[in-house]
This record gives sequence, C-alpha cells and structure tokens, in this order.
Amino acid sequence: MTIPYVCHTIPLHNREDHGPMAYGSVSTESTCKLKAKFNLNSYKDVKKKVTVGGMFSVHQRIVSGTRNTSTLPVSSGCEGFNFRTFRWTQTMLFAIQEINARKDLLPNTDLGYVIYDSCFTISKAVEGTLTYLTGQDVAVPNYRCGSGAPLAALVGAGGSDLSIATARILGLYHFPQVSYFSSCSALQSKFQFPTFLRTIPNDQHQSTAMAKLVLHFGWTWVGTIAADDDYGKYGIKEFKEQVEEAGVCISFSETLPTVASPEDIARVVDTVVDSTAKIIVVFASDVNLNPLIAELVRNNVTNRTWIASEAWVTSALINQPGISSVLGGTLGFGVRRAEIPGLQDYLLRLDPYDNTLTEEFWETAFNCTLDYAKAMRQARLSSANGSLSRGARAVPEGLCNGKEGLLQLHNTYTDVSQLRITYNVYKAVYAVANALHNLEHCVVGQGPFNKNSCADISAFEPWQLMYYLKNVNFTVPHTAEEIYFDQGEVAGYYDIINWQFNDDGELSYVHVGNYTGKDPSTAKMEIWNSSIVWNNGQFEPPRSVCSENCAPGTRKGIRQGEPVCCFDCIPCADGEISNITNARECIQCGEDYWSNEVRDLCIPKIIEFLAFGEPLGITLIVISAFGALITIGVMVVFLLNLGTPLVKANDPLLSFSLLFSLVVTFLCSIVYLGEPAPWSCMTSQVALALGFALCLASLMGKSVVLMLRARFLKAIRERAKAAAKAAKAAAEAAANSDSPDVIATNATTEVPAPSGPEVDVLTFGHQRLMAAVATLIQAAACTVWLIILPPHPVKNTAAQNVKIILECDVGSIVFICCIFGYDMLLALVAFIFAFMARKLEDHFSEAKCVTFGMLVFFIVWISFIPAYLSTRGKFMVAVQIFAILASSFGLLACIFLPKCYVLLVKPESNTEELMKPRPKPREGSTGTSASLASSGTSLNATTASTVID
Repeated sequence: MTIPYVCHTIPLHNREDHGPMAYGSVSTESTCKLKAKFNLNSYKDVKKKVTVGGMFSVHQRIVSGTRNTSTLPVSSGCEGFNFRTFRWTQTMLFAIQEINARKDLLPNTDLGYVIYDSCFTISKAVEGTLTYLTGQDVAVPNYRCGSGAPLAALVGAGGSDLSIATARILGLYHFPQVSYFSSCSALQSKFQFPTFLRTIPNDQHQSTAMAKLVLHFGWTWVGTIAADDDYGKYGIKEFKEQVEEAGVCISFSETLPTVASPEDIARVVDTVVDSTAKIIVVFASDVNLNPLIAELVRNNVTNRTWIASEAWVTSALINQPGISSVLGGTLGFGVRRAEIPGLQDYLLRLDPYDNTLTEEFWETAFNCTLDYAKAMRQARLSSANGSLSRGARAVPEGLCNGKEGLLQLHNTYTDVSQLRITYNVYKAVYAVANALHNLEHCVVGQGPFNKNSCADISAFEPWQLMYYLKNVNFTVPHTAEEIYFDQGEVAGYYDIINWQFNDDGELSYVHVGNYTGKDPSTAKMEIWNSSIVWNNGQFEPPRSVCSENCAPGTRKGIRQGEPVCCFDCIPCADGEISNITNARECIQCGEDYWSNEVRDLCIPKIIEFLAFGEPLGITLIVISAFGALITIGVMVVFLLNLGTPLVKANDPLLSFSLLFSLVVTFLCSIVYLGEPAPWSCMTSQVALALGFALCLASLMGKSVVLMLRARFLKAIRERAKAAAKAAKAAAEAAANSDSPDVIATNATTEVPAPSGPEVDVLTFGHQRLMAAVATLIQAAACTVWLIILPPHPVKNTAAQNVKIILECDVGSIVFICCIFGYDMLLALVAFIFAFMARKLEDHFSEAKCVTFGMLVFFIVWISFIPAYLSTRGKFMVAVQIFAILASSFGLLACIFLPKCYVLLVKPESNTEELMKPRPKPREGSTGTSASLASSGTSLNATTASTVID
C-alpha cells in the first residue's frame, strides 16, 4: 500500500527588525500530512541497476461501494480478474528475465521492475504513476524520495484513456512512456504528450483499414458502436469521416458506457435490432463490449456482421459459449502476431505463492483458495451441521495445494496461439532495453548531450533516456521485425481476422487478409474473399444498403429527410442514359442519338424516309407508273382519233396539255420517294405545282367556254320560249275569230337565228392563251421560290424521338402557301365556271364532268390536310403521294373516261349530229303547236350548230 503526503514549510520565528538581515536565514522544518492511502497491487524488484516501470489492467474494475468520509480515505480495491492482461504482465517479467540473461544486450546492467495494476481505471492509473515517480510507497508529487535504482521508462498503461492520463503526468517530468495497447490517435500529439511512444499502430491506421474494408465489400449502410472513452470516440470519428466522404451512410451511432447499466445496454440492443444495417463497426475494448454481447446473445440478435477493432478481436472475454449465432462471421483487425519461444514454459512455471496477484490468479483459475483458514471457514459454512470430519479438517474442500496443472486449464492465460498484444508488450520492453543499451555504451566525447557528453547508466535523467528511445532501431528477437519510432509511432500492420465456428461451437481466428503501410494515405490492404465464412455459414458477403444500387439506365432520387444512401431509383427520361451504377444524373444523348430500351446506351437514331425498295414505296411506284401509262394510253387514243368530231370538238391541243400535265403529276409523285436530296426536293415540289397549274389552267379554259355557251343557249331558249308564247297567243286569237288563215300565218313566224361567232366568243386560241398565261404565272412564282428560298433536305429530329426523319424543308412557308394556293385558286375558278355550265345539255355533259372532276379534286385535298397532319415520318410522304395520285386519277377518270368510252366502245356515236345539243321537249304542246315546237327545234339546231358535245 502506498501513502501520499502533502508537505508544508513552516517558519519557526520571525524578525521584527527591518535591517539588512531582516530576511536572512530562516529556520524551517518540514511537516508532511497524510492525505490518502493508495491501494495498489504490484510486482516489484528494485534491487537492480535500472528499474523499468509497467502498468497493466489485471483487474477489470474497481470495487464499487459507498465512501465513508468519517475515516481516512483509502482507495478502492479491484475485482474482475483478467487472465489476458495477467498474461501480458507475465510477458513483461519474462522479457526482463530474458534480457538480464543475455550477454549481448545490457551485459553489465540488470533490469528491475515495478509493475502496478491499473484496474482498467484512470484513478488507479494515476495512483500508480504518482507512486512510480516518487520511488517509494509514499507518493510525494514533484519529488523522488527513493534512493534506489534510477527509473528508466513506463511500459503501459493499457487502454488509451489510462495512457492519456498517465502521459500527461509523465510528460511534465519528461519521463518516457512506451505503450503496448493505447492506439488512440489523440496520443500522437507531441505537443500534449511529448514523451509518449507506442509499439501498437496508431488508430488512424485501423480506422482507415476499417473504412477500406467497408468500401471493399460495397457496404453503404452501416451502424457504429463506440466505447465512451477516447479510444472509442477518436477511432469511430476517424472511421466515420472516411466512409462518409466515400458515400457510406451511418444508420446509427451508439455509445457504450464505461460503467454499464442495464438500461443503456437495452437501448443499444434495441437500436441494433431496429436498424436495417447488417454491418456494425465496434470500436471498444473487450471489457466495455462484454455486457452488450451478453445481452445480444440473450435476445438472439443474429444476421449481423460485426467489424471488430484490435481491442477485442481476439479477446477470450468475448469468446463465451453461445456467441456463434451472434458473432459468427465477424471480421476484425488484429495487430501483428508472433511466436515467442520460451514464453509458454515461463507461464506454466508460475509460483502461486510468489505474489498476491499470482495467488489471486491461481485461486480464480482453479476456483479454490490457497488460504487454509479461509478454506476451513468455507467448508464449515457448506457443511450441514457446521462440523468437519478429521479428513476434511486436514484437507478442507476448496483448498488449493499450489501444484495444480496450469496446462490443463485451456484458458486465455495459457493460450499462446494468438500472441498479438502480448507481442507488443515484448517489443516495448525490448525497446526500453535497447535504448538503455545505447545509453550505456555511449562513447565519451561523442555523446548527444551538452559538450558531447554521455549519460551515466547508474544516474541518468529520464529526458536523456528519451533521446535514445526516440532514435532506437533494433530487431526483435525470434521474429526479425525491425522496430523504430517515427515521431513515437510504428508502421501500421494488421492481420484481418475472420471468426469461424466449427460444428462444436469452437472458435477459430482465421487469417483472411493484411493491412500494411507507414502512412494511412498510402497503405495497402489485401483480402482473400474466398477464405471468409460469413454469418450463418454463408460464403457470399452480406449486403448492407439502405437502398439497392441503381442500375445503369436509372438515377438516384434522394429521399427528403433521409441519408444520401437512402434513395429511389428513377428511370432516365427518353433520350437520356446513365451508364454507371448509382448515377446521380442522367446524360442527354446527342442530337443524332437516342437511348436504348434500358437507357444505358445512346444508339444512333433510326434514319427514316420512304425508300424505293420497301413494299409501300414499290406500291406507290406501281400505281404512279400505272396512272402515267393510262394517261399516255388516253393520249394515244386521242392521237388515233384526232380527226373525229369528238376530238376536234374538244380542242386537241388543250386536251393533250391536260393529259401531259396529268402524266407530270403521276410521275412527280415518284420523285418524293427515296432519300431526300436538294434536286429531288426542288423537283418534286416544283413539278407538282407546275403540273397542277397546267392541268387546272387547261380545265379553267374549257370551263370558261362551257359557261359562256351555256349562258348563250339559255338566252336562245328564252327567246324561243317567248316566240312560242306569241304564236300560241296568235293561234288562240285566230281560233276565237274563226280565221284559220291567220293562224297558219302566225304559226310559221320564225325568230331570226344569231350567227355562230356570237356563240363562241372565246375561240380555241383564247383557251390556249388562258392556260399558257396561268401556267407561266405559276412558273414565274416557282422560279422566284427556287432562287430565294429553295426547298432543301433536312434532318427532322423533333417529330419522333427515336428517329431522324429525312424530309424536304419547303424553304419558305409563304412561298409554298402562295404557290399551292394559286393552284387551288385555279381549281376553284374552273369549278365555278363548270358548275355554272352544268345544265348545258349535250350528249356528253362536258361541264358536269369538269364539275365532278373538281369536286373529286377538292375532296381529296381537303381530306389530305388532317391525314397529313396526323401522320409522321415516311407516312407523311405516303399520304401526300396518295393525295396526288387520287386527285390525278379523279381528274383523268371524270374528264376523259366518257370520251374514251365513245371513242373505243361507241364509235358510232362519234358523229357530227350527236355533237349537237339534244332537243328539249316542251310541256303543254297541242295540235298546231307541234309546228311551233318543230320550228323551235329547228331554231335551236341552227343556232347551236357549233356547240361542242
């Protein structure tokens, strides 16, 4: 037990004079007051040349209880013996014994030791540090009261929280500290911890390794659990920063209290159960984590993969019966593993009576007591009547004999298969020993200190040893690992360990990869995926995502109020693609490209035009050619019958121009087919406009003549009717006066017939001139159109998304409307004139044929407009061609079919007489009025002798 004192200096007397010697020598005496008693378990051997300190958490916690303030305070005892850390303690003793036995390392110096139990508590670690610095059982801050061997360095103090506390104190005195287990990244600050070194990698390496592991398996949805200490907080903070920067989301982040309570543990378990994350990263020591694992086992929380930090990945405290369903498949990072020859034999030669800690270990391991009196008391308590037999009194039940076999224990203490932290302890002791060796063998005059001086191994200062520790470089015995410190740090190296259970529930730590690197930013990690057995014996890595990856062809749509890893996969719009997984945005395809069905590739748009070789094109060509051939055939028929009355009566030249224009319209429809080219665009539009202009102008010339003849004949009929009425009136008057002679005279009275030229005001020449002028006007307009804004081929990408429609752009809407509007005007004029002449009575009803032809023309083109506007692509061209062909066939049939019928089928009707108007019977003709009717007929025949048809 150590006892801290506080010392005060008290003056014995005061001088009241104020002379020069008023404040001269003053007699004082020191009075030390006991402030508290420390209760520390320790190993000590200070009767050596140099003493090395050590600190290990042999117990897991301090004994809780109410503090009595009415008595002298005494620090609490410890409970919860930890076999693992006790093995670390024995490893330090083994290393010191091994060094003392060597002749090549410190041959002239033996090492002693002072090892304290920190009980995994900061207060105990501080107690041990103060006592160690004081050099005696009485801890006096700022003083070293002992007169024994100089203190070399402190190996410890276990967890990061403990080392932070001790390093702050040791740093005040520039006292070296070499840690084997404190990996917290906060300890790398040389401003706060100038004398801290460690043989375990900085947790920056471990946080980076964990982040790389998570990213390697594509996990984007993970939970984190950290101990409520510097080790857990700093470690998990570094991990979260790295994975979040890479796009990983944290499902939950829980903290394990250092003093576990059922409520806190239940809260963490509920969080784990409720979360959808299948990967849980734990940065905690085995002592802090053990209560949580026990609760998870009790609640049978399975189907989770745990990522373990080095503090618990190989801990036997966690490896308890029944954990296989919960922790099976765990992946973790263990520091470098090594074989230490002779260590197991040393551990098995333990003397149970050597030390109080050794006694406690023995009693805990074998569940017995080495105290005979205590065994007797327990035996009496367990007996029924409180009395013991003579044999029981000789060897009471529960008494250890000190010869129990440690080899049969099969516990953490004797298990040397996973010497990782143990190896760190071994390296830390050797680092101190090598630094002392270099200090001892300093060449006088070549030393590193003032005036090239050297330190004395028997009386050196801690800061002098610190110089050699920072610059030490040695090879570890048996492993050949080279050790040196870079700003107090060693290179990062971890074995990636997989927890695999056999059918009997026995755990094996399987090496499945490595992490190595001097700097976290350049470190490399290697994982052997095929060697990993996951939770529930699966060989495929589990998936842990808030949302499944968005496949190519979709993009991520962030859910409001949720982490970025929780998203919806939204299909790319038409014409957009995403060719990577989890694309944030879709990419717009180029103008000539379109997205495929799955929208992960831009493919060239389909080039569409009405080709000659496709069925529709062939059909249209056949129909157009048929129409042109029929029209040519009509021309041949007319040529063969050129001298007949019917052909002569229809102005052969105008008829041929009309037939020629129909041939042009039939054939120009073929030019609409095929891939548009500048010449075809111009030819098709201009040929159609001129062809219809010539056709309609010719029909207009015909219809004007028919209209004039109809009006003239109407006038003749009205005069004849008036004459008939006059004759009738005269006849009635003669009848009333009984004078037949008068009647006969009146009845033979005739109306003078007008001459022929008065009927045909417009001759064939006039008709031809009208047609020519109308056509030339259209030709002039088309010429201007072709010069200023000619039609040209274009790629229409707006009409249909997936197609590029090759079509002809008309160049100017104004021009196209004017040109085809002019054709419509000619058609309308021809229709009006023909309609006015529809009652012209002849054998062939020419006016009616033109009227019907114009009606067909209008019906076709009026129907064409909605059909054209409702179609896209090549079918627009097809509709336009159908309209051209239909209107051309309509005009050809309505105008020339009756004539061809007479010329080919009824040639006997092709006479001069039948070309004259037909007689029109009169109603009410009686008796002598027949002569009037005959006279009227004769008049009509005379006056209409030149009427066509």
